Amino acid sequence: MGVVSSCCESCFRSRKSTYEPLLLENEREAVADLLQYLENRTTTDFFRDSPLAALTTLSFSDNVDLQRSAALAFAEITEKEVRPVGRDTLDPILFLLGSHDTEVQRAASAALGNLAVNTENKLLIVKLGGLEPLIRQMLSPNVEVQCNAVGCVTNLATHGKTSIHVHSRYGLTQHLEDDNKTKIAKSGALVPLTRLARSKDMRVQRNATGALLNMTHSDENRQQLVNAGAIPVLVSLLNSPDTDVQYYCTTALSNIAVDAHNRKKLAQTEPKLVSSLVQLMDSPSLKVQCQAALALRNLASDEKYQLEIVKADGLTSLLRLLQSTYLPLILSAAACVRNVSIHPQNESPIIESGFLQPLINLLSFKENEEVQCHAISTLRNLAASSEKNKQAIVKAGAVESIKELVLEVPMNVQSEMTACIAVLALSEELKGQLLEMGICEVLIPLTNSPSSEVQGNSAAALGNLSAKDGRTTSDDYSAFNDVWDKPDGGMHRYLYRFLTSSDATFQHIAVWTIVQLLESGGNNIRNSNLLIPNIRLLAETRTSTPTSSIGGTPHSHHSMSRSYQDTETGDGQGEIQMLARRILDFTDSEGVMTPSALASQIQAGSFSQHDESVSGRDHEELRKSVREAFAGNSGQ
Repeated sequence: MGVVSSCCESCFRSRKSTYEPLLLENEREAVADLLQYLENRTTTDFFRDSPLAALTTLSFSDNVDLQRSAALAFAEITEKEVRPVGRDTLDPILFLLGSHDTEVQRAASAALGNLAVNTENKLLIVKLGGLEPLIRQMLSPNVEVQCNAVGCVTNLATHGKTSIHVHSRYGLTQHLEDDNKTKIAKSGALVPLTRLARSKDMRVQRNATGALLNMTHSDENRQQLVNAGAIPVLVSLLNSPDTDVQYYCTTALSNIAVDAHNRKKLAQTEPKLVSSLVQLMDSPSLKVQCQAALALRNLASDEKYQLEIVKADGLTSLLRLLQSTYLPLILSAAACVRNVSIHPQNESPIIESGFLQPLINLLSFKENEEVQCHAISTLRNLAASSEKNKQAIVKAGAVESIKELVLEVPMNVQSEMTACIAVLALSEELKGQLLEMGICEVLIPLTNSPSSEVQGNSAAALGNLSAKDGRTTSDDYSAFNDVWDKPDGGMHRYLYRFLTSSDATFQHIAVWTIVQLLESGGNNIRNSNLLIPNIRLLAETRTSTPTSSIGGTPHSHHSMSRSYQDTETGDGQGEIQMLARRILDFTDSEGVMTPSALASQIQAGSFSQHDESVSGRDHEELRKSVREAFAGNSGQ
C-alpha cells in the first residue's frame, strides 16, 4: 500500500503558532497531548485510551489543519503497526475520508488501506460504510488520492493478509471476505476501477488491476466485472510494460475464462487474446509465464481455442515450459497441453513438435501427482484417433514407463495409465507387441484395486488385448496362458471376481473377455471350477444388477472413459446372458470346438437351443457394443 510518509511531530509544531488562537480548549489539549505521545511513539499505543482520544478530537475538528495533522498521524502510525482495531479507531479515519481537502483524503485513505491489510479490519471497514467515500475518492482528479483509494479497495477485496492473489483458508473468515467482495462488486466500484486501470500513472494502474483481479474469484463477481466493461481493458493491458500489471491482468483473464459464457464472449470480442497470451509465455517473469499458460489452459476448454493455440504457435512455448525445472511452469504447461490435445486435429502436431519424450519423462515426476496425471492423460489423448500416433507413443517408450511405474503411483495416476493402455490396446498392430512386453503382469493386479475406475480400466485393457478382430485363429495367445494363475491369481482369479461382481459392467467385461479367449483357442476356461458354474448362472438368470460408475469423470476423448452405463442397461443384461450362453456352447460341446467352428456357428447363427433366436448379426452388434464400451469417446 502506498502510504503517506510524513513527519507528524514537525507538522504539529510548525502549524501550532498559526492556528493556536483559533483552537477550542479541547483541541488545544489534544494537540499538546499528541505532541507528547509522538515524542514517545515507540512506547505509545495510539489505538486506545488518551492517544486515540487526542487523534479523534483532531479528526472531528472543523479546523482543516488539525484534520490534516490527524490524518497524517494515522497514516504514519498505521505504516509502523497494523493490528485489529475497533470502531473507535475507524470512525475518525472514515470521517476524515469524507473531507473535501485533498491532503486529508490522501492521508486518510493511506491509513485505511494500511489497516485493511488485516482481515478483521477489512470486514469492519466495509460494514461501517467505508466503500462509499472510497469510490468518491477514486473519481478524484488528484492522482495521489486515486492511488491510495484504489489501493485501499484492493486490500479490502484481498484474501489473506499479504498478497492480492493468495487464496485464503476455507471457513467463516473466507465466507466473510467473499461477502466483502460481493459488497464491493455491488457498490458501484467496478466501473471507476476499470477506468483507473487505464491510468497513465503506473501506481494507479497496478492498484486498479490488482483490485479487478481480486474480484474474479466468484461467478457472480466475475459477471459484474464483465458487465462493467473490464474484459477489453484487461486484454489491452496484457501488453503493458509493467510486469505486475501483466500478471494481474493475465490472472484475472484466466479466472474469467473459467466460465463457458465468458469464453464465448472473449471469442467474439477479443481476437488477439490468444496471441498475446502466447507471447507472455516468453515473458522474463516466471509468474507471468505461468499465468499465461494457465489462462490458455482455461480457454482451451473450448474447441475453438484448442485449435487457435496451435495455430498461434503456442506449442513451441509450451514445450519449453514443460521442460522447465520450475514446478509451477511444468504444471501449468502440462495442464494446458492436456486440454489442447483433446482436439483430434492437434494430436499429430503435438507429436511432431517433440512432446512425446518430455511427456513420458513426466510420468515419473513423483514430486507432483497432478503433473503425472496431465502427462499420461495427454498421451492417451494423442493415441486416440490415429494408428500412427499409437505406434509412435509405444515406440517412444511410454508402455515401458507405465509398466515400471503403474503399481507404485497414486490411484488417480493409475486410473489414467490403465486407461491409456486400454486405448493403445485397440490397435491390432500393437496388441502382440504389448503382450510381449508383459503388460498383463501389471494389469492383472490392478483389476483388484480399491478403485472401481482402476479396476474397470485395467479389465478393459485386458479385454481389448484379448479381442481378435482382424486377427487369424493361429495368433499366439500364449501370453494369456502365461498369466493364467499369476500374478495375484492371474487371469483366472480376475475373471472369477468380475463374473461374481454385483456390478453388471464388470460381469459384461468378464464374459466378453472369456469369449475372446475361447475363440482364440484358450482351453483353461473349460476346466475351471471357478468360472463355469458362474457363467452357467449368468446364462440362466436375468436379474437386475447395479451398474458401475466408471467413467463418471471427464478424461481424454476416444478412451474407455466413456461411461459403461451406456451399455449396461436392461439390454446390457441381455447381452451378458447371450455372451454367457456363447461360452457354454463352446465348453459344453462334445469334444473340443475349434475357433473356426465357433466362428462358422456365429456366422450361420447355428447356436444351441438356448440361442436359436439369436442371429450372427445380433452377435456382431453385441460385440460392437462391448468394444465401444471399452473404447468410448468422451471427456477431456
